[in-house]
Amino acid sequence: MPERGNVESGDGWSVATLDALGEGPGFRKIRRELGVEEFGVNGIVIPPGYDTGYHLHETQEELYIVLDGTVEIAFNDGTTHLLGPGGLARVAAPVHRKVKNVGEADATYVVVGAKGGYVGRDGLQPPDA
Repeated sequence: MPERGNVESGDGWSVATLDALGEGPGFRKIRRELGVEEFGVNGIVIPPGYDTGYHLHETQEELYIVLDGTVEIAFNDGTTHLLGPGGLARVAAPVHRKVKNVGEADATYVVVGAKGGYVGRDGLQPPDA
C-alpha cells in the first residue's frame, strides 16, 4: 500500500490512499493526482457540523459515496437523507444539493462526476489470462 504522500503509477495505472492526498478537512484531488481523464472524482473530508452549502452543475451528474461518518444530503425539493458508511446518492446536474456532517467525527465521502452516458459492458479477458 502506498505510504502517506505517495502516489504510485505505471503504464496506464495509479494507486494511492485518500490520506496520501491531503490532511485535515477539505478536498482530496483524486482526478488530478491519479491522472483520471474520463470523469471527475474528489475525496472530501468535512468536520462535525460542517455544511458545504448548496451547489449544482451545468452538465455533470454526480454520485456521492460515503466512506465513513454520517452525513445528511439535502436537495432543493426540501428532502434530506442520512447516509452512513456505504451510503450512496446520485444527483442530476441541475439539482441543488448540499452535504452536512451530522456525526460527531469527521465524515469522508467521494464524489464522482461525469456526463455523456454509460459506456456499456466492455470488459474483455486478456489473451494471456
